[in-house]
Amino acid sequence: MKNPHSIVLFNQKQVRRFYDDKKETWYFSIIDVIGVLVDSTIPKRYWSDLKSKLKNEGSEVYEKIVQLKLIASDGKKYATDCFSTKDLLRVVQSIPSPKAEPFKLWLAKVGYERIEETEDPELAFERAMKTYLQKGYSKAWINQRLKSIEVRKELTDEWQEREMKEGLEYAILTDEITKAWADKSVKDYKKFKGLKKENLRDNMTNLELVLNMLAEASTTEISKKKKPRGLENNKQVARAGGIAAKKARNEIEKQTGESVITAKNAKSLRGAQKIYLHDKINNNVKANFRKILNEIGEI
Repeated sequence: MKNPHSIVLFNQKQVRRFYDDKKETWYFSIIDVIGVLVDSTIPKRYWSDLKSKLKNEGSEVYEKIVQLKLIASDGKKYATDCFSTKDLLRVVQSIPSPKAEPFKLWLAKVGYERIEETEDPELAFERAMKTYLQKGYSKAWINQRLKSIEVRKELTDEWQEREMKEGLEYAILTDEITKAWADKSVKDYKKFKGLKKENLRDNMTNLELVLNMLAEASTTEISKKKKPRGLENNKQVARAGGIAAKKARNEIEKQTGESVITAKNAKSLRGAQKIYLHDKINNNVKANFRKILNEIGEI
């Protein structure tokens, strides 16, 4: 698992974590843990009060707080109070909750997952699939989503090679790609689907994911060939990648008479029994993938 950021589920609730390769240690978001253990609508306030209590008592645990930038529900990174597995267990002892003991057993189990995934990277994908299944997504959708994660990672690796800055510049370039193929900015796309802080890709249909992958894969290949320097040149490449996917989208919409861009979100996606592409549409998508990727060399 190349990405040290990950999410695990305890009783259907998300807990964010970060793996420090140098220390070979998992760190967990204390806010997420409190959200799991305590029936509080405002876990941040509960943690603020508990943190003050630990500080006033001179607890050694207070000194073990590590602030890490973790990905929030809006896709951005924010400084978040975290603890290692060992120190988190000590904090949990300070939280009166009937869920504390089963949580301790769960924490001990997930603490070993990084070692297992290092030895067998396929386990990371298997666990991601299990997480999405627990959320209620179909296997067809999950397969597309996992592939989209791989494609996205290849793109961000290329942006890193082009010396683009993670965060704001990545967001700007992603917006350029999205506007080029979907005719909507990321903000407008999320608004169209009725989303606020939720992840846009987790709310795309199979076909939307496929076209978004094509846009990002095309951007990666064009960038490798042109080797753009500076944000403006990278924006031009991002638009070119998005336009490549727009061609496929136009062809599909022409043959189906329906818009690819849909207001369906995670709730409607999880509620569907099956979310498969019609064979005819799927073949068209594959054909356009091959055709457009072949044309990339001429852009």
